[in-house]
Amino acid sequence: MFAKKSNGAIVVSLVLTVVLWGASNAGTKFLVGGVGAGGSAQTWPPVWTGSTRFLCGGLVMLLMMRATSWLGPLTPLSASENRGLWLRSGLSLAVYIVVFNEALHYTSASHVALYLGASPVWALIWEEKPSWSRRSARRYGAAALALSGVVVLFWPSLRNATAGWIGEMLGMMASVLWAYYGRQCRGLGARLSGAEVSAHTMWRAGLILLPVALAEIVKLSLDRGAGFILLNRGFWRTDLVLIQVYCFIGGGVFAYGLWSNALRHWPTSQVFLFNNLIPVSTMAWSHFCLGERVTPTFWTAMFLIVCGVVLGQARWEKILGARWVPTE
Repeated sequence: MFAKKSNGAIVVSLVLTVVLWGASNAGTKFLVGGVGAGGSAQTWPPVWTGSTRFLCGGLVMLLMMRATSWLGPLTPLSASENRGLWLRSGLSLAVYIVVFNEALHYTSASHVALYLGASPVWALIWEEKPSWSRRSARRYGAAALALSGVVVLFWPSLRNATAGWIGEMLGMMASVLWAYYGRQCRGLGARLSGAEVSAHTMWRAGLILLPVALAEIVKLSLDRGAGFILLNRGFWRTDLVLIQVYCFIGGGVFAYGLWSNALRHWPTSQVFLFNNLIPVSTMAWSHFCLGERVTPTFWTAMFLIVCGVVLGQARWEKILGARWVPTE
């Protein structure tokens, strides 16, 4: 997108990406209904929402890579890569989106986004077993900070025995699943670009979920007793369709294009620090568009999780120098 490696332009593109993803999270919350979405009734089934979005988003990304150079070229897939895209990244992404959308149905979008903000810390733990070293102490200290933020966010609903604890638990599960999905993608990234892995994975995840999504639609049709729901004009309300289109174009293709461009010019750890702004963006969109209340624990939890992520991801050797952070 940007021909020159302008740091200012990259910062603007990453901030725009964060805004787009926050709007996508709030839009998904509106689509699946539930707490804080203007009513208690589910609007679109969660599996159907995830399946159709991934099918459309993945196929659009593949078409763009065939027709333009915006997301980079397409690489021919080997048999092992094709199998890995189905059984590793595709299947893990399918499970993740079901849990994520269910979490949005039961709790606020800002809480779910904040749980996802802790996922880089879970990924760091996955990569390394504990040991008697400064590196291990820093990583597990980061995990302790992030976990304390998760507890702060989770505790009120658990203490008050409200139905919200289901959403908080699902949000925490989604965070771990997102870290697991990232590990699967990393294993496939030796020869494929990030955009290629995402495009190939998305449509496969959507196709894996399609039978479950259709079963969900049949059940919804029987529950509402108004014929096959996909033939019901009310199901295809203009606002719902437009939000879904935005989520896979604006929050998917366009946002990922900006993100991929930044990764070409900046170190991965530097780009991923912008993930910490996604909960704030999601909270703002949800508050002003859906009327979600900002809970008293949100900012405290966010501070702890962000501190954990920065402690675990930042390259302190370069920031502070070898004098303060000697090599192992």
